[in-house]
Amino acid sequence: MRQPVPVDLATWPRREHFEHYWRMSPCSYAMTVELDVTAFVEALGRSERKTYLAQIWAIANVVNRHDEFRMTITDDGSPAIWPVSDPAFTVFNAARETFACVPVAYDADFGAFHDAAAPLLQAAASAETFFPLGAPSPNSFDVSSLPWTSFTGFTLQIEGGLRHLAPIFTLGRYVEREGRTLLPLAIQIHHAAADGFHTSRLVNELQELLSDPAWVTA
Repeated sequence: MRQPVPVDLATWPRREHFEHYWRMSPCSYAMTVELDVTAFVEALGRSERKTYLAQIWAIANVVNRHDEFRMTITDDGSPAIWPVSDPAFTVFNAARETFACVPVAYDADFGAFHDAAAPLLQAAASAETFFPLGAPSPNSFDVSSLPWTSFTGFTLQIEGGLRHLAPIFTLGRYVEREGRTLLPLAIQIHHAAADGFHTSRLVNELQELLSDPAWVTA
């Protein structure tokens, strides 16, 4: 794992905002959106690739475009950016009604990512421990799925969460409306890392990726 790169505080436009929301008024916020995944679902219907892994890769692809979603704090308390951020995703064990958390290295090539993650997904479905592959690395971010229900709002209450800079994503059950397929997505963000502008850009770029899913079958 590569080391995070310290932020140049002398030239960082968000230095004052970071200091305010990290030290003076620490807070996080949540945004829940519905993404139009009609074309994405149709593309997956022509493919043997797994929906959940495609969802995870799409999120990871956009996360890795932007520094603010790969932020961490060094041992001396300074902000830094991971060169790459890897997803850690939950997998449900239906027999036990528990879930496992599985980390997987991000790959900019969806096919390579899918082929590496698919056997981990299959194995984790029968895992009896929370972290069958060990705890995720410090450069990871969390993705979970609630395929049993849709939602219009979802907020995590995290003890010590005001020191958690990585974004957290929660996927819901598809909704069919007016001939379109919609995917609920909740995003938990630390305000020190990203403002509403940055999170909106992430959502918009994710929507663009899902609306043009040629990568699913590439």
